[in-house]
Amino acid sequence: LGKLWKELEYSPLRLLNTSTAQMSTFKTSAEYKELLSSTTKHSDLQTGLITDVVATWEETEAVLPDIQDKVVYELNRLGGIAKLQSFCKVARDAGYRWAWMDTCCIDKRSNTEVQESVNSMFVWYRHSALTIVYLSDVPPSSKPGALARSIWNERGWTFQEFIAPKDWSLYLGDRSPNHKESSAIMKELGNATGIDAQALVTFRPGMTGAREKLQWASKRVTTLQEDVAYSLFGIFGITLPVIYGERRQNALGRLLQEIVARSGDISVLDWIGQPSEFNSCLPADITSYTTPPRTLPPLSDDDIRTQVSSLRQTMDTDLALEFYKQLEQLSAPRFANCRLHLPCISFCVTEVGPNRGLVQDTYYMKAEGLNDLLITTKEPLPQFSHARLNRRTLLLVRPWDRYLLEASGFAEQPDFTDDSESTEALWITSDHKEALRLMVRLRQPFSAFLLARQRTGEYKRIVSDHNIVAQVKDISSVDNMHIGTVEIL
Repeated sequence: LGKLWKELEYSPLRLLNTSTAQMSTFKTSAEYKELLSSTTKHSDLQTGLITDVVATWEETEAVLPDIQDKVVYELNRLGGIAKLQSFCKVARDAGYRWAWMDTCCIDKRSNTEVQESVNSMFVWYRHSALTIVYLSDVPPSSKPGALARSIWNERGWTFQEFIAPKDWSLYLGDRSPNHKESSAIMKELGNATGIDAQALVTFRPGMTGAREKLQWASKRVTTLQEDVAYSLFGIFGITLPVIYGERRQNALGRLLQEIVARSGDISVLDWIGQPSEFNSCLPADITSYTTPPRTLPPLSDDDIRTQVSSLRQTMDTDLALEFYKQLEQLSAPRFANCRLHLPCISFCVTEVGPNRGLVQDTYYMKAEGLNDLLITTKEPLPQFSHARLNRRTLLLVRPWDRYLLEASGFAEQPDFTDDSESTEALWITSDHKEALRLMVRLRQPFSAFLLARQRTGEYKRIVSDHNIVAQVKDISSVDNMHIGTVEIL
């Protein structure tokens, strides 16, 4: 009963009646109201009212004006009409009375209806009783491997269409009711898309794993440039205005801005490519997420314990605790008027120059508190030495990730081995230990952003052809590490 109620609540505005083969504005019909009323009166009501179709688009598709006020079964079997007729018959024969297909069940002349459909489509697939997959390039007689070669794996909108539904079929002539229960088909699809086979079956929308989801979508293409972003709204559980004509960079920028604002997840700022006109910390194209984010091997508890013990001998623990508290008070990253307010640890660049004899467009760089490093970028950098330093002209920053505060703690274990060290340990509070653990993590290599100060005081990110990997020279000296929020255009 609860399942039926959900199907009714999350049903699209327009549906095809598979018995009469006519379009119906389902949610305004007397039958919809009767069914909605029946869910509170009858516990034995039949479920499985609605089915969807996922299909590769062909040159000619049936659209709403082609079938409105007409009987689909009576139309000439030309182009997309034949596919629509077959779909309705398959759904009807399987016991489903209502069906939905994106090509013809949305009035694309209505901005309001397009808006609702784009923001609701993932939910419609999610709560459908069955999703039928039709691939014109994968006939029923195909052998294993055909699915991997389908153009379906390259389309932007099909990303949500194969991960949102809990049940879908048909493929390879296999008549089992749910192909998501086929480990062989899921493995083939996982290999073709780069998405873990288990994630294909158990996927849940939302912000968790945002960077990985963007990587899954990074090689997909859409006919309309804005759909690169719009097709991901449901993946992240986001509802945003649909503004066709705003161009890809703006649409993608609004999506990424919303992800950062809602989740505080800065991993979406980790990309290689060209910067967006929306904001220089965001990519111009989703293909910039093709490269996996840089990850460092985790430190073991033993490693942290050993380094904490060493730091106690060289670092003022009160200073470490003060540094910890300053980081703890940093606000989450946020956007305002396309400007990113990024909490970070910044390091002033003191010297820049061409690194002659090596890769073209490569610069050597010195920054206060960091080991010297090389940066490759096609953007010309201002060259200066320490003597001509204009304070904070260039910054190398470590975007602040609050996860480091959580990760700084681990199961308490005795970290002293003899009486003398035990006596010393009595002077180290648990807060001091947590601060020292954080300092141990902060001296590991990290992915840095290079920022250039603008005349108005804000900064812009200078993109590099490779990840900028920086490392603190001496973690016990925090004077060169500036904690704060930087405004980035």
